[in-house]
Amino acid sequence: MIDGIDGRVEHLGLDLTAPDAPDQLVAAAVEVYGRVDVLVCNHALSGSDGPLGELDAAMLDRHYAVNTRSSILLAQAFARQHDGAPGGRVVFMTSGQNLGPMPSEVAYAASKGALVGIMPTLSHHLIRQGIAVNAVNPGPTDTGYASAQTHEWVRERMSLGRWGQPDDAARLVSWLCTDDAGWITGQVINSEGGFR
Repeated sequence: MIDGIDGRVEHLGLDLTAPDAPDQLVAAAVEVYGRVDVLVCNHALSGSDGPLGELDAAMLDRHYAVNTRSSILLAQAFARQHDGAPGGRVVFMTSGQNLGPMPSEVAYAASKGALVGIMPTLSHHLIRQGIAVNAVNPGPTDTGYASAQTHEWVRERMSLGRWGQPDDAARLVSWLCTDDAGWITGQVINSEGGFR
């Protein structure tokens, strides 16, 4: 939680698989700051969950609980406290699962794909409360998780010859939260640096 005026940062550790965690998180932010204008759902359960043939119900449920259910419940809790003034923003993070296959990450792709699928419905509902809802696919972002082999494989497929940096996505998310982006809602914006 970050205060946009003085840059004060607060932290609250919660397990977002707990059904009441989204309400707790938003309530804590409102208690500290008085109101919340922007919600960015940049959390995820990721990693190679497995290809088709290796899935089980628990694996699918875990990905859904973290990546999908908690994001939608966070948006709901955010909307409950929003005063209806224009300028409310919700930004989900996706992973380009609608642009090509993710064969070793079926549960992850399904759970993030659900956010893409719900975008028109949530944006339609929340824009009436002055809240624009969008999603950002940041593309391959170098956060240190990839092996050297994976890093090079991806780099060779980047038109710009480099992986995305966290700041690449952060600048887009920041812009979506400004008045300049007030006309944009219900969109999934792919910011992949030409990744193919």
